[in-house]
Amino acid sequence: MKHLILIALLTGCVFIHSPAQNKKLVLGGYGEAVAQRMFFSDNVQRYTYPESNKDASHGRFDLPHVVVYASYDFGKGWKMSSEIEFEHGGSGSTYEIEKEETGEYETEIEKGGEVALEQFWLEKTFSDQAHLRLGHIIVPIGLTNQYHLPTEFFSVLRPEEESAILPCTWHQTGISFWGKAKDWRYEAQLLPGLDAERFNNANWIKEGAISPYEFEIANSYAGALRIDNYSVPALRIGFSGYYGQSALNSLKWDRYNSKNVGGTVTVGTIDAVYNGHNLLARANVIYGHLLNSYTISMINRGLPSASPSPKTNIASDVLSYYVEAGYNVLSLFPDFKGKEDKLYLYGHYGFYDSMYKTDKRITPKGWSSKTILSAGINYFPIKEIVVKAEYSFRKLKEQYNNEPTVSLGIAYAGLFKL
Repeated sequence: MKHLILIALLTGCVFIHSPAQNKKLVLGGYGEAVAQRMFFSDNVQRYTYPESNKDASHGRFDLPHVVVYASYDFGKGWKMSSEIEFEHGGSGSTYEIEKEETGEYETEIEKGGEVALEQFWLEKTFSDQAHLRLGHIIVPIGLTNQYHLPTEFFSVLRPEEESAILPCTWHQTGISFWGKAKDWRYEAQLLPGLDAERFNNANWIKEGAISPYEFEIANSYAGALRIDNYSVPALRIGFSGYYGQSALNSLKWDRYNSKNVGGTVTVGTIDAVYNGHNLLARANVIYGHLLNSYTISMINRGLPSASPSPKTNIASDVLSYYVEAGYNVLSLFPDFKGKEDKLYLYGHYGFYDSMYKTDKRITPKGWSSKTILSAGINYFPIKEIVVKAEYSFRKLKEQYNNEPTVSLGIAYAGLFKL
């Protein structure tokens, strides 16, 4: 047969390639299926009227992320990679109840629906120490953005302490230079700045990387840097940082420019992962600052109703941290030693506040401060597949109801070298 046709049953995509080129083509991806029962109200006004929503509960089934990955080595140091993500099992427009608009229904269209081109880049390798990547790339700020496969975190969903305040997975079109030298890995990126019009009180800069338009506005630029160290056996320590202006990266940039607002975003993180002696532990800390937060808040709140802006006040500073650890209990039984099966019992403790500090003219939201406690299991029958069960407890300030959740999930992540 002149060509081999591989049908990806999960997505309906068809890949065609020549057998002579098999060694250069890599396919793969990851996916998650989740069931949850939340023992709290999903009413958008539950923080405004906590007493009236005290005993409510609700449930969900979801496909948070299903991703198809393809990579091809052209030779002579040139490589291509692409990744298409299907979020929540669909595409096109969806109905949502807008929290910022007292709960009214709104049709939401997210840049091509809920199908996103998460990666598409070409890379030239000069040596192990020098790689140049150009295209749509992952921005490696924080632990989860760098390690976002469902087999790389314990929780059923991505850790809330990161995904609630930063784009996750953070991907933008830009230029990346990265390499490895001895016990170090480093990466520096040049990117378009975030869009301040998309910032909000619950998620800080999270939506700023998602353009609602057919293009990504780049009137101002940003830089990202990540450094990882592997000097200690079984331990990786990473540092990452982001710096860039945000106010001019909207269609109405003149509103910010007329008030001489730059909206500089600064983010610093430190994270660590230990994987040894049947113990797997992770930790992450994020601190972020937004310059001109008050002026941006006032401009955004005055934007026309048709604007994609959430039109809420925005914090000047955010704080997030968490630590989690799991032990492979199967290692305690002689019959399982040396086998691929792993069963982690884990615990997780974290905190984040999307309005940790605000301009003195902005009243912070009490519900923005959340402590996360969770525990559960991760069972790996093989390294590419994980079954998860979790009980999590989102603790809010005393005047609000706490938010417990039971979650079940199954996920895979793998590469198929043809």
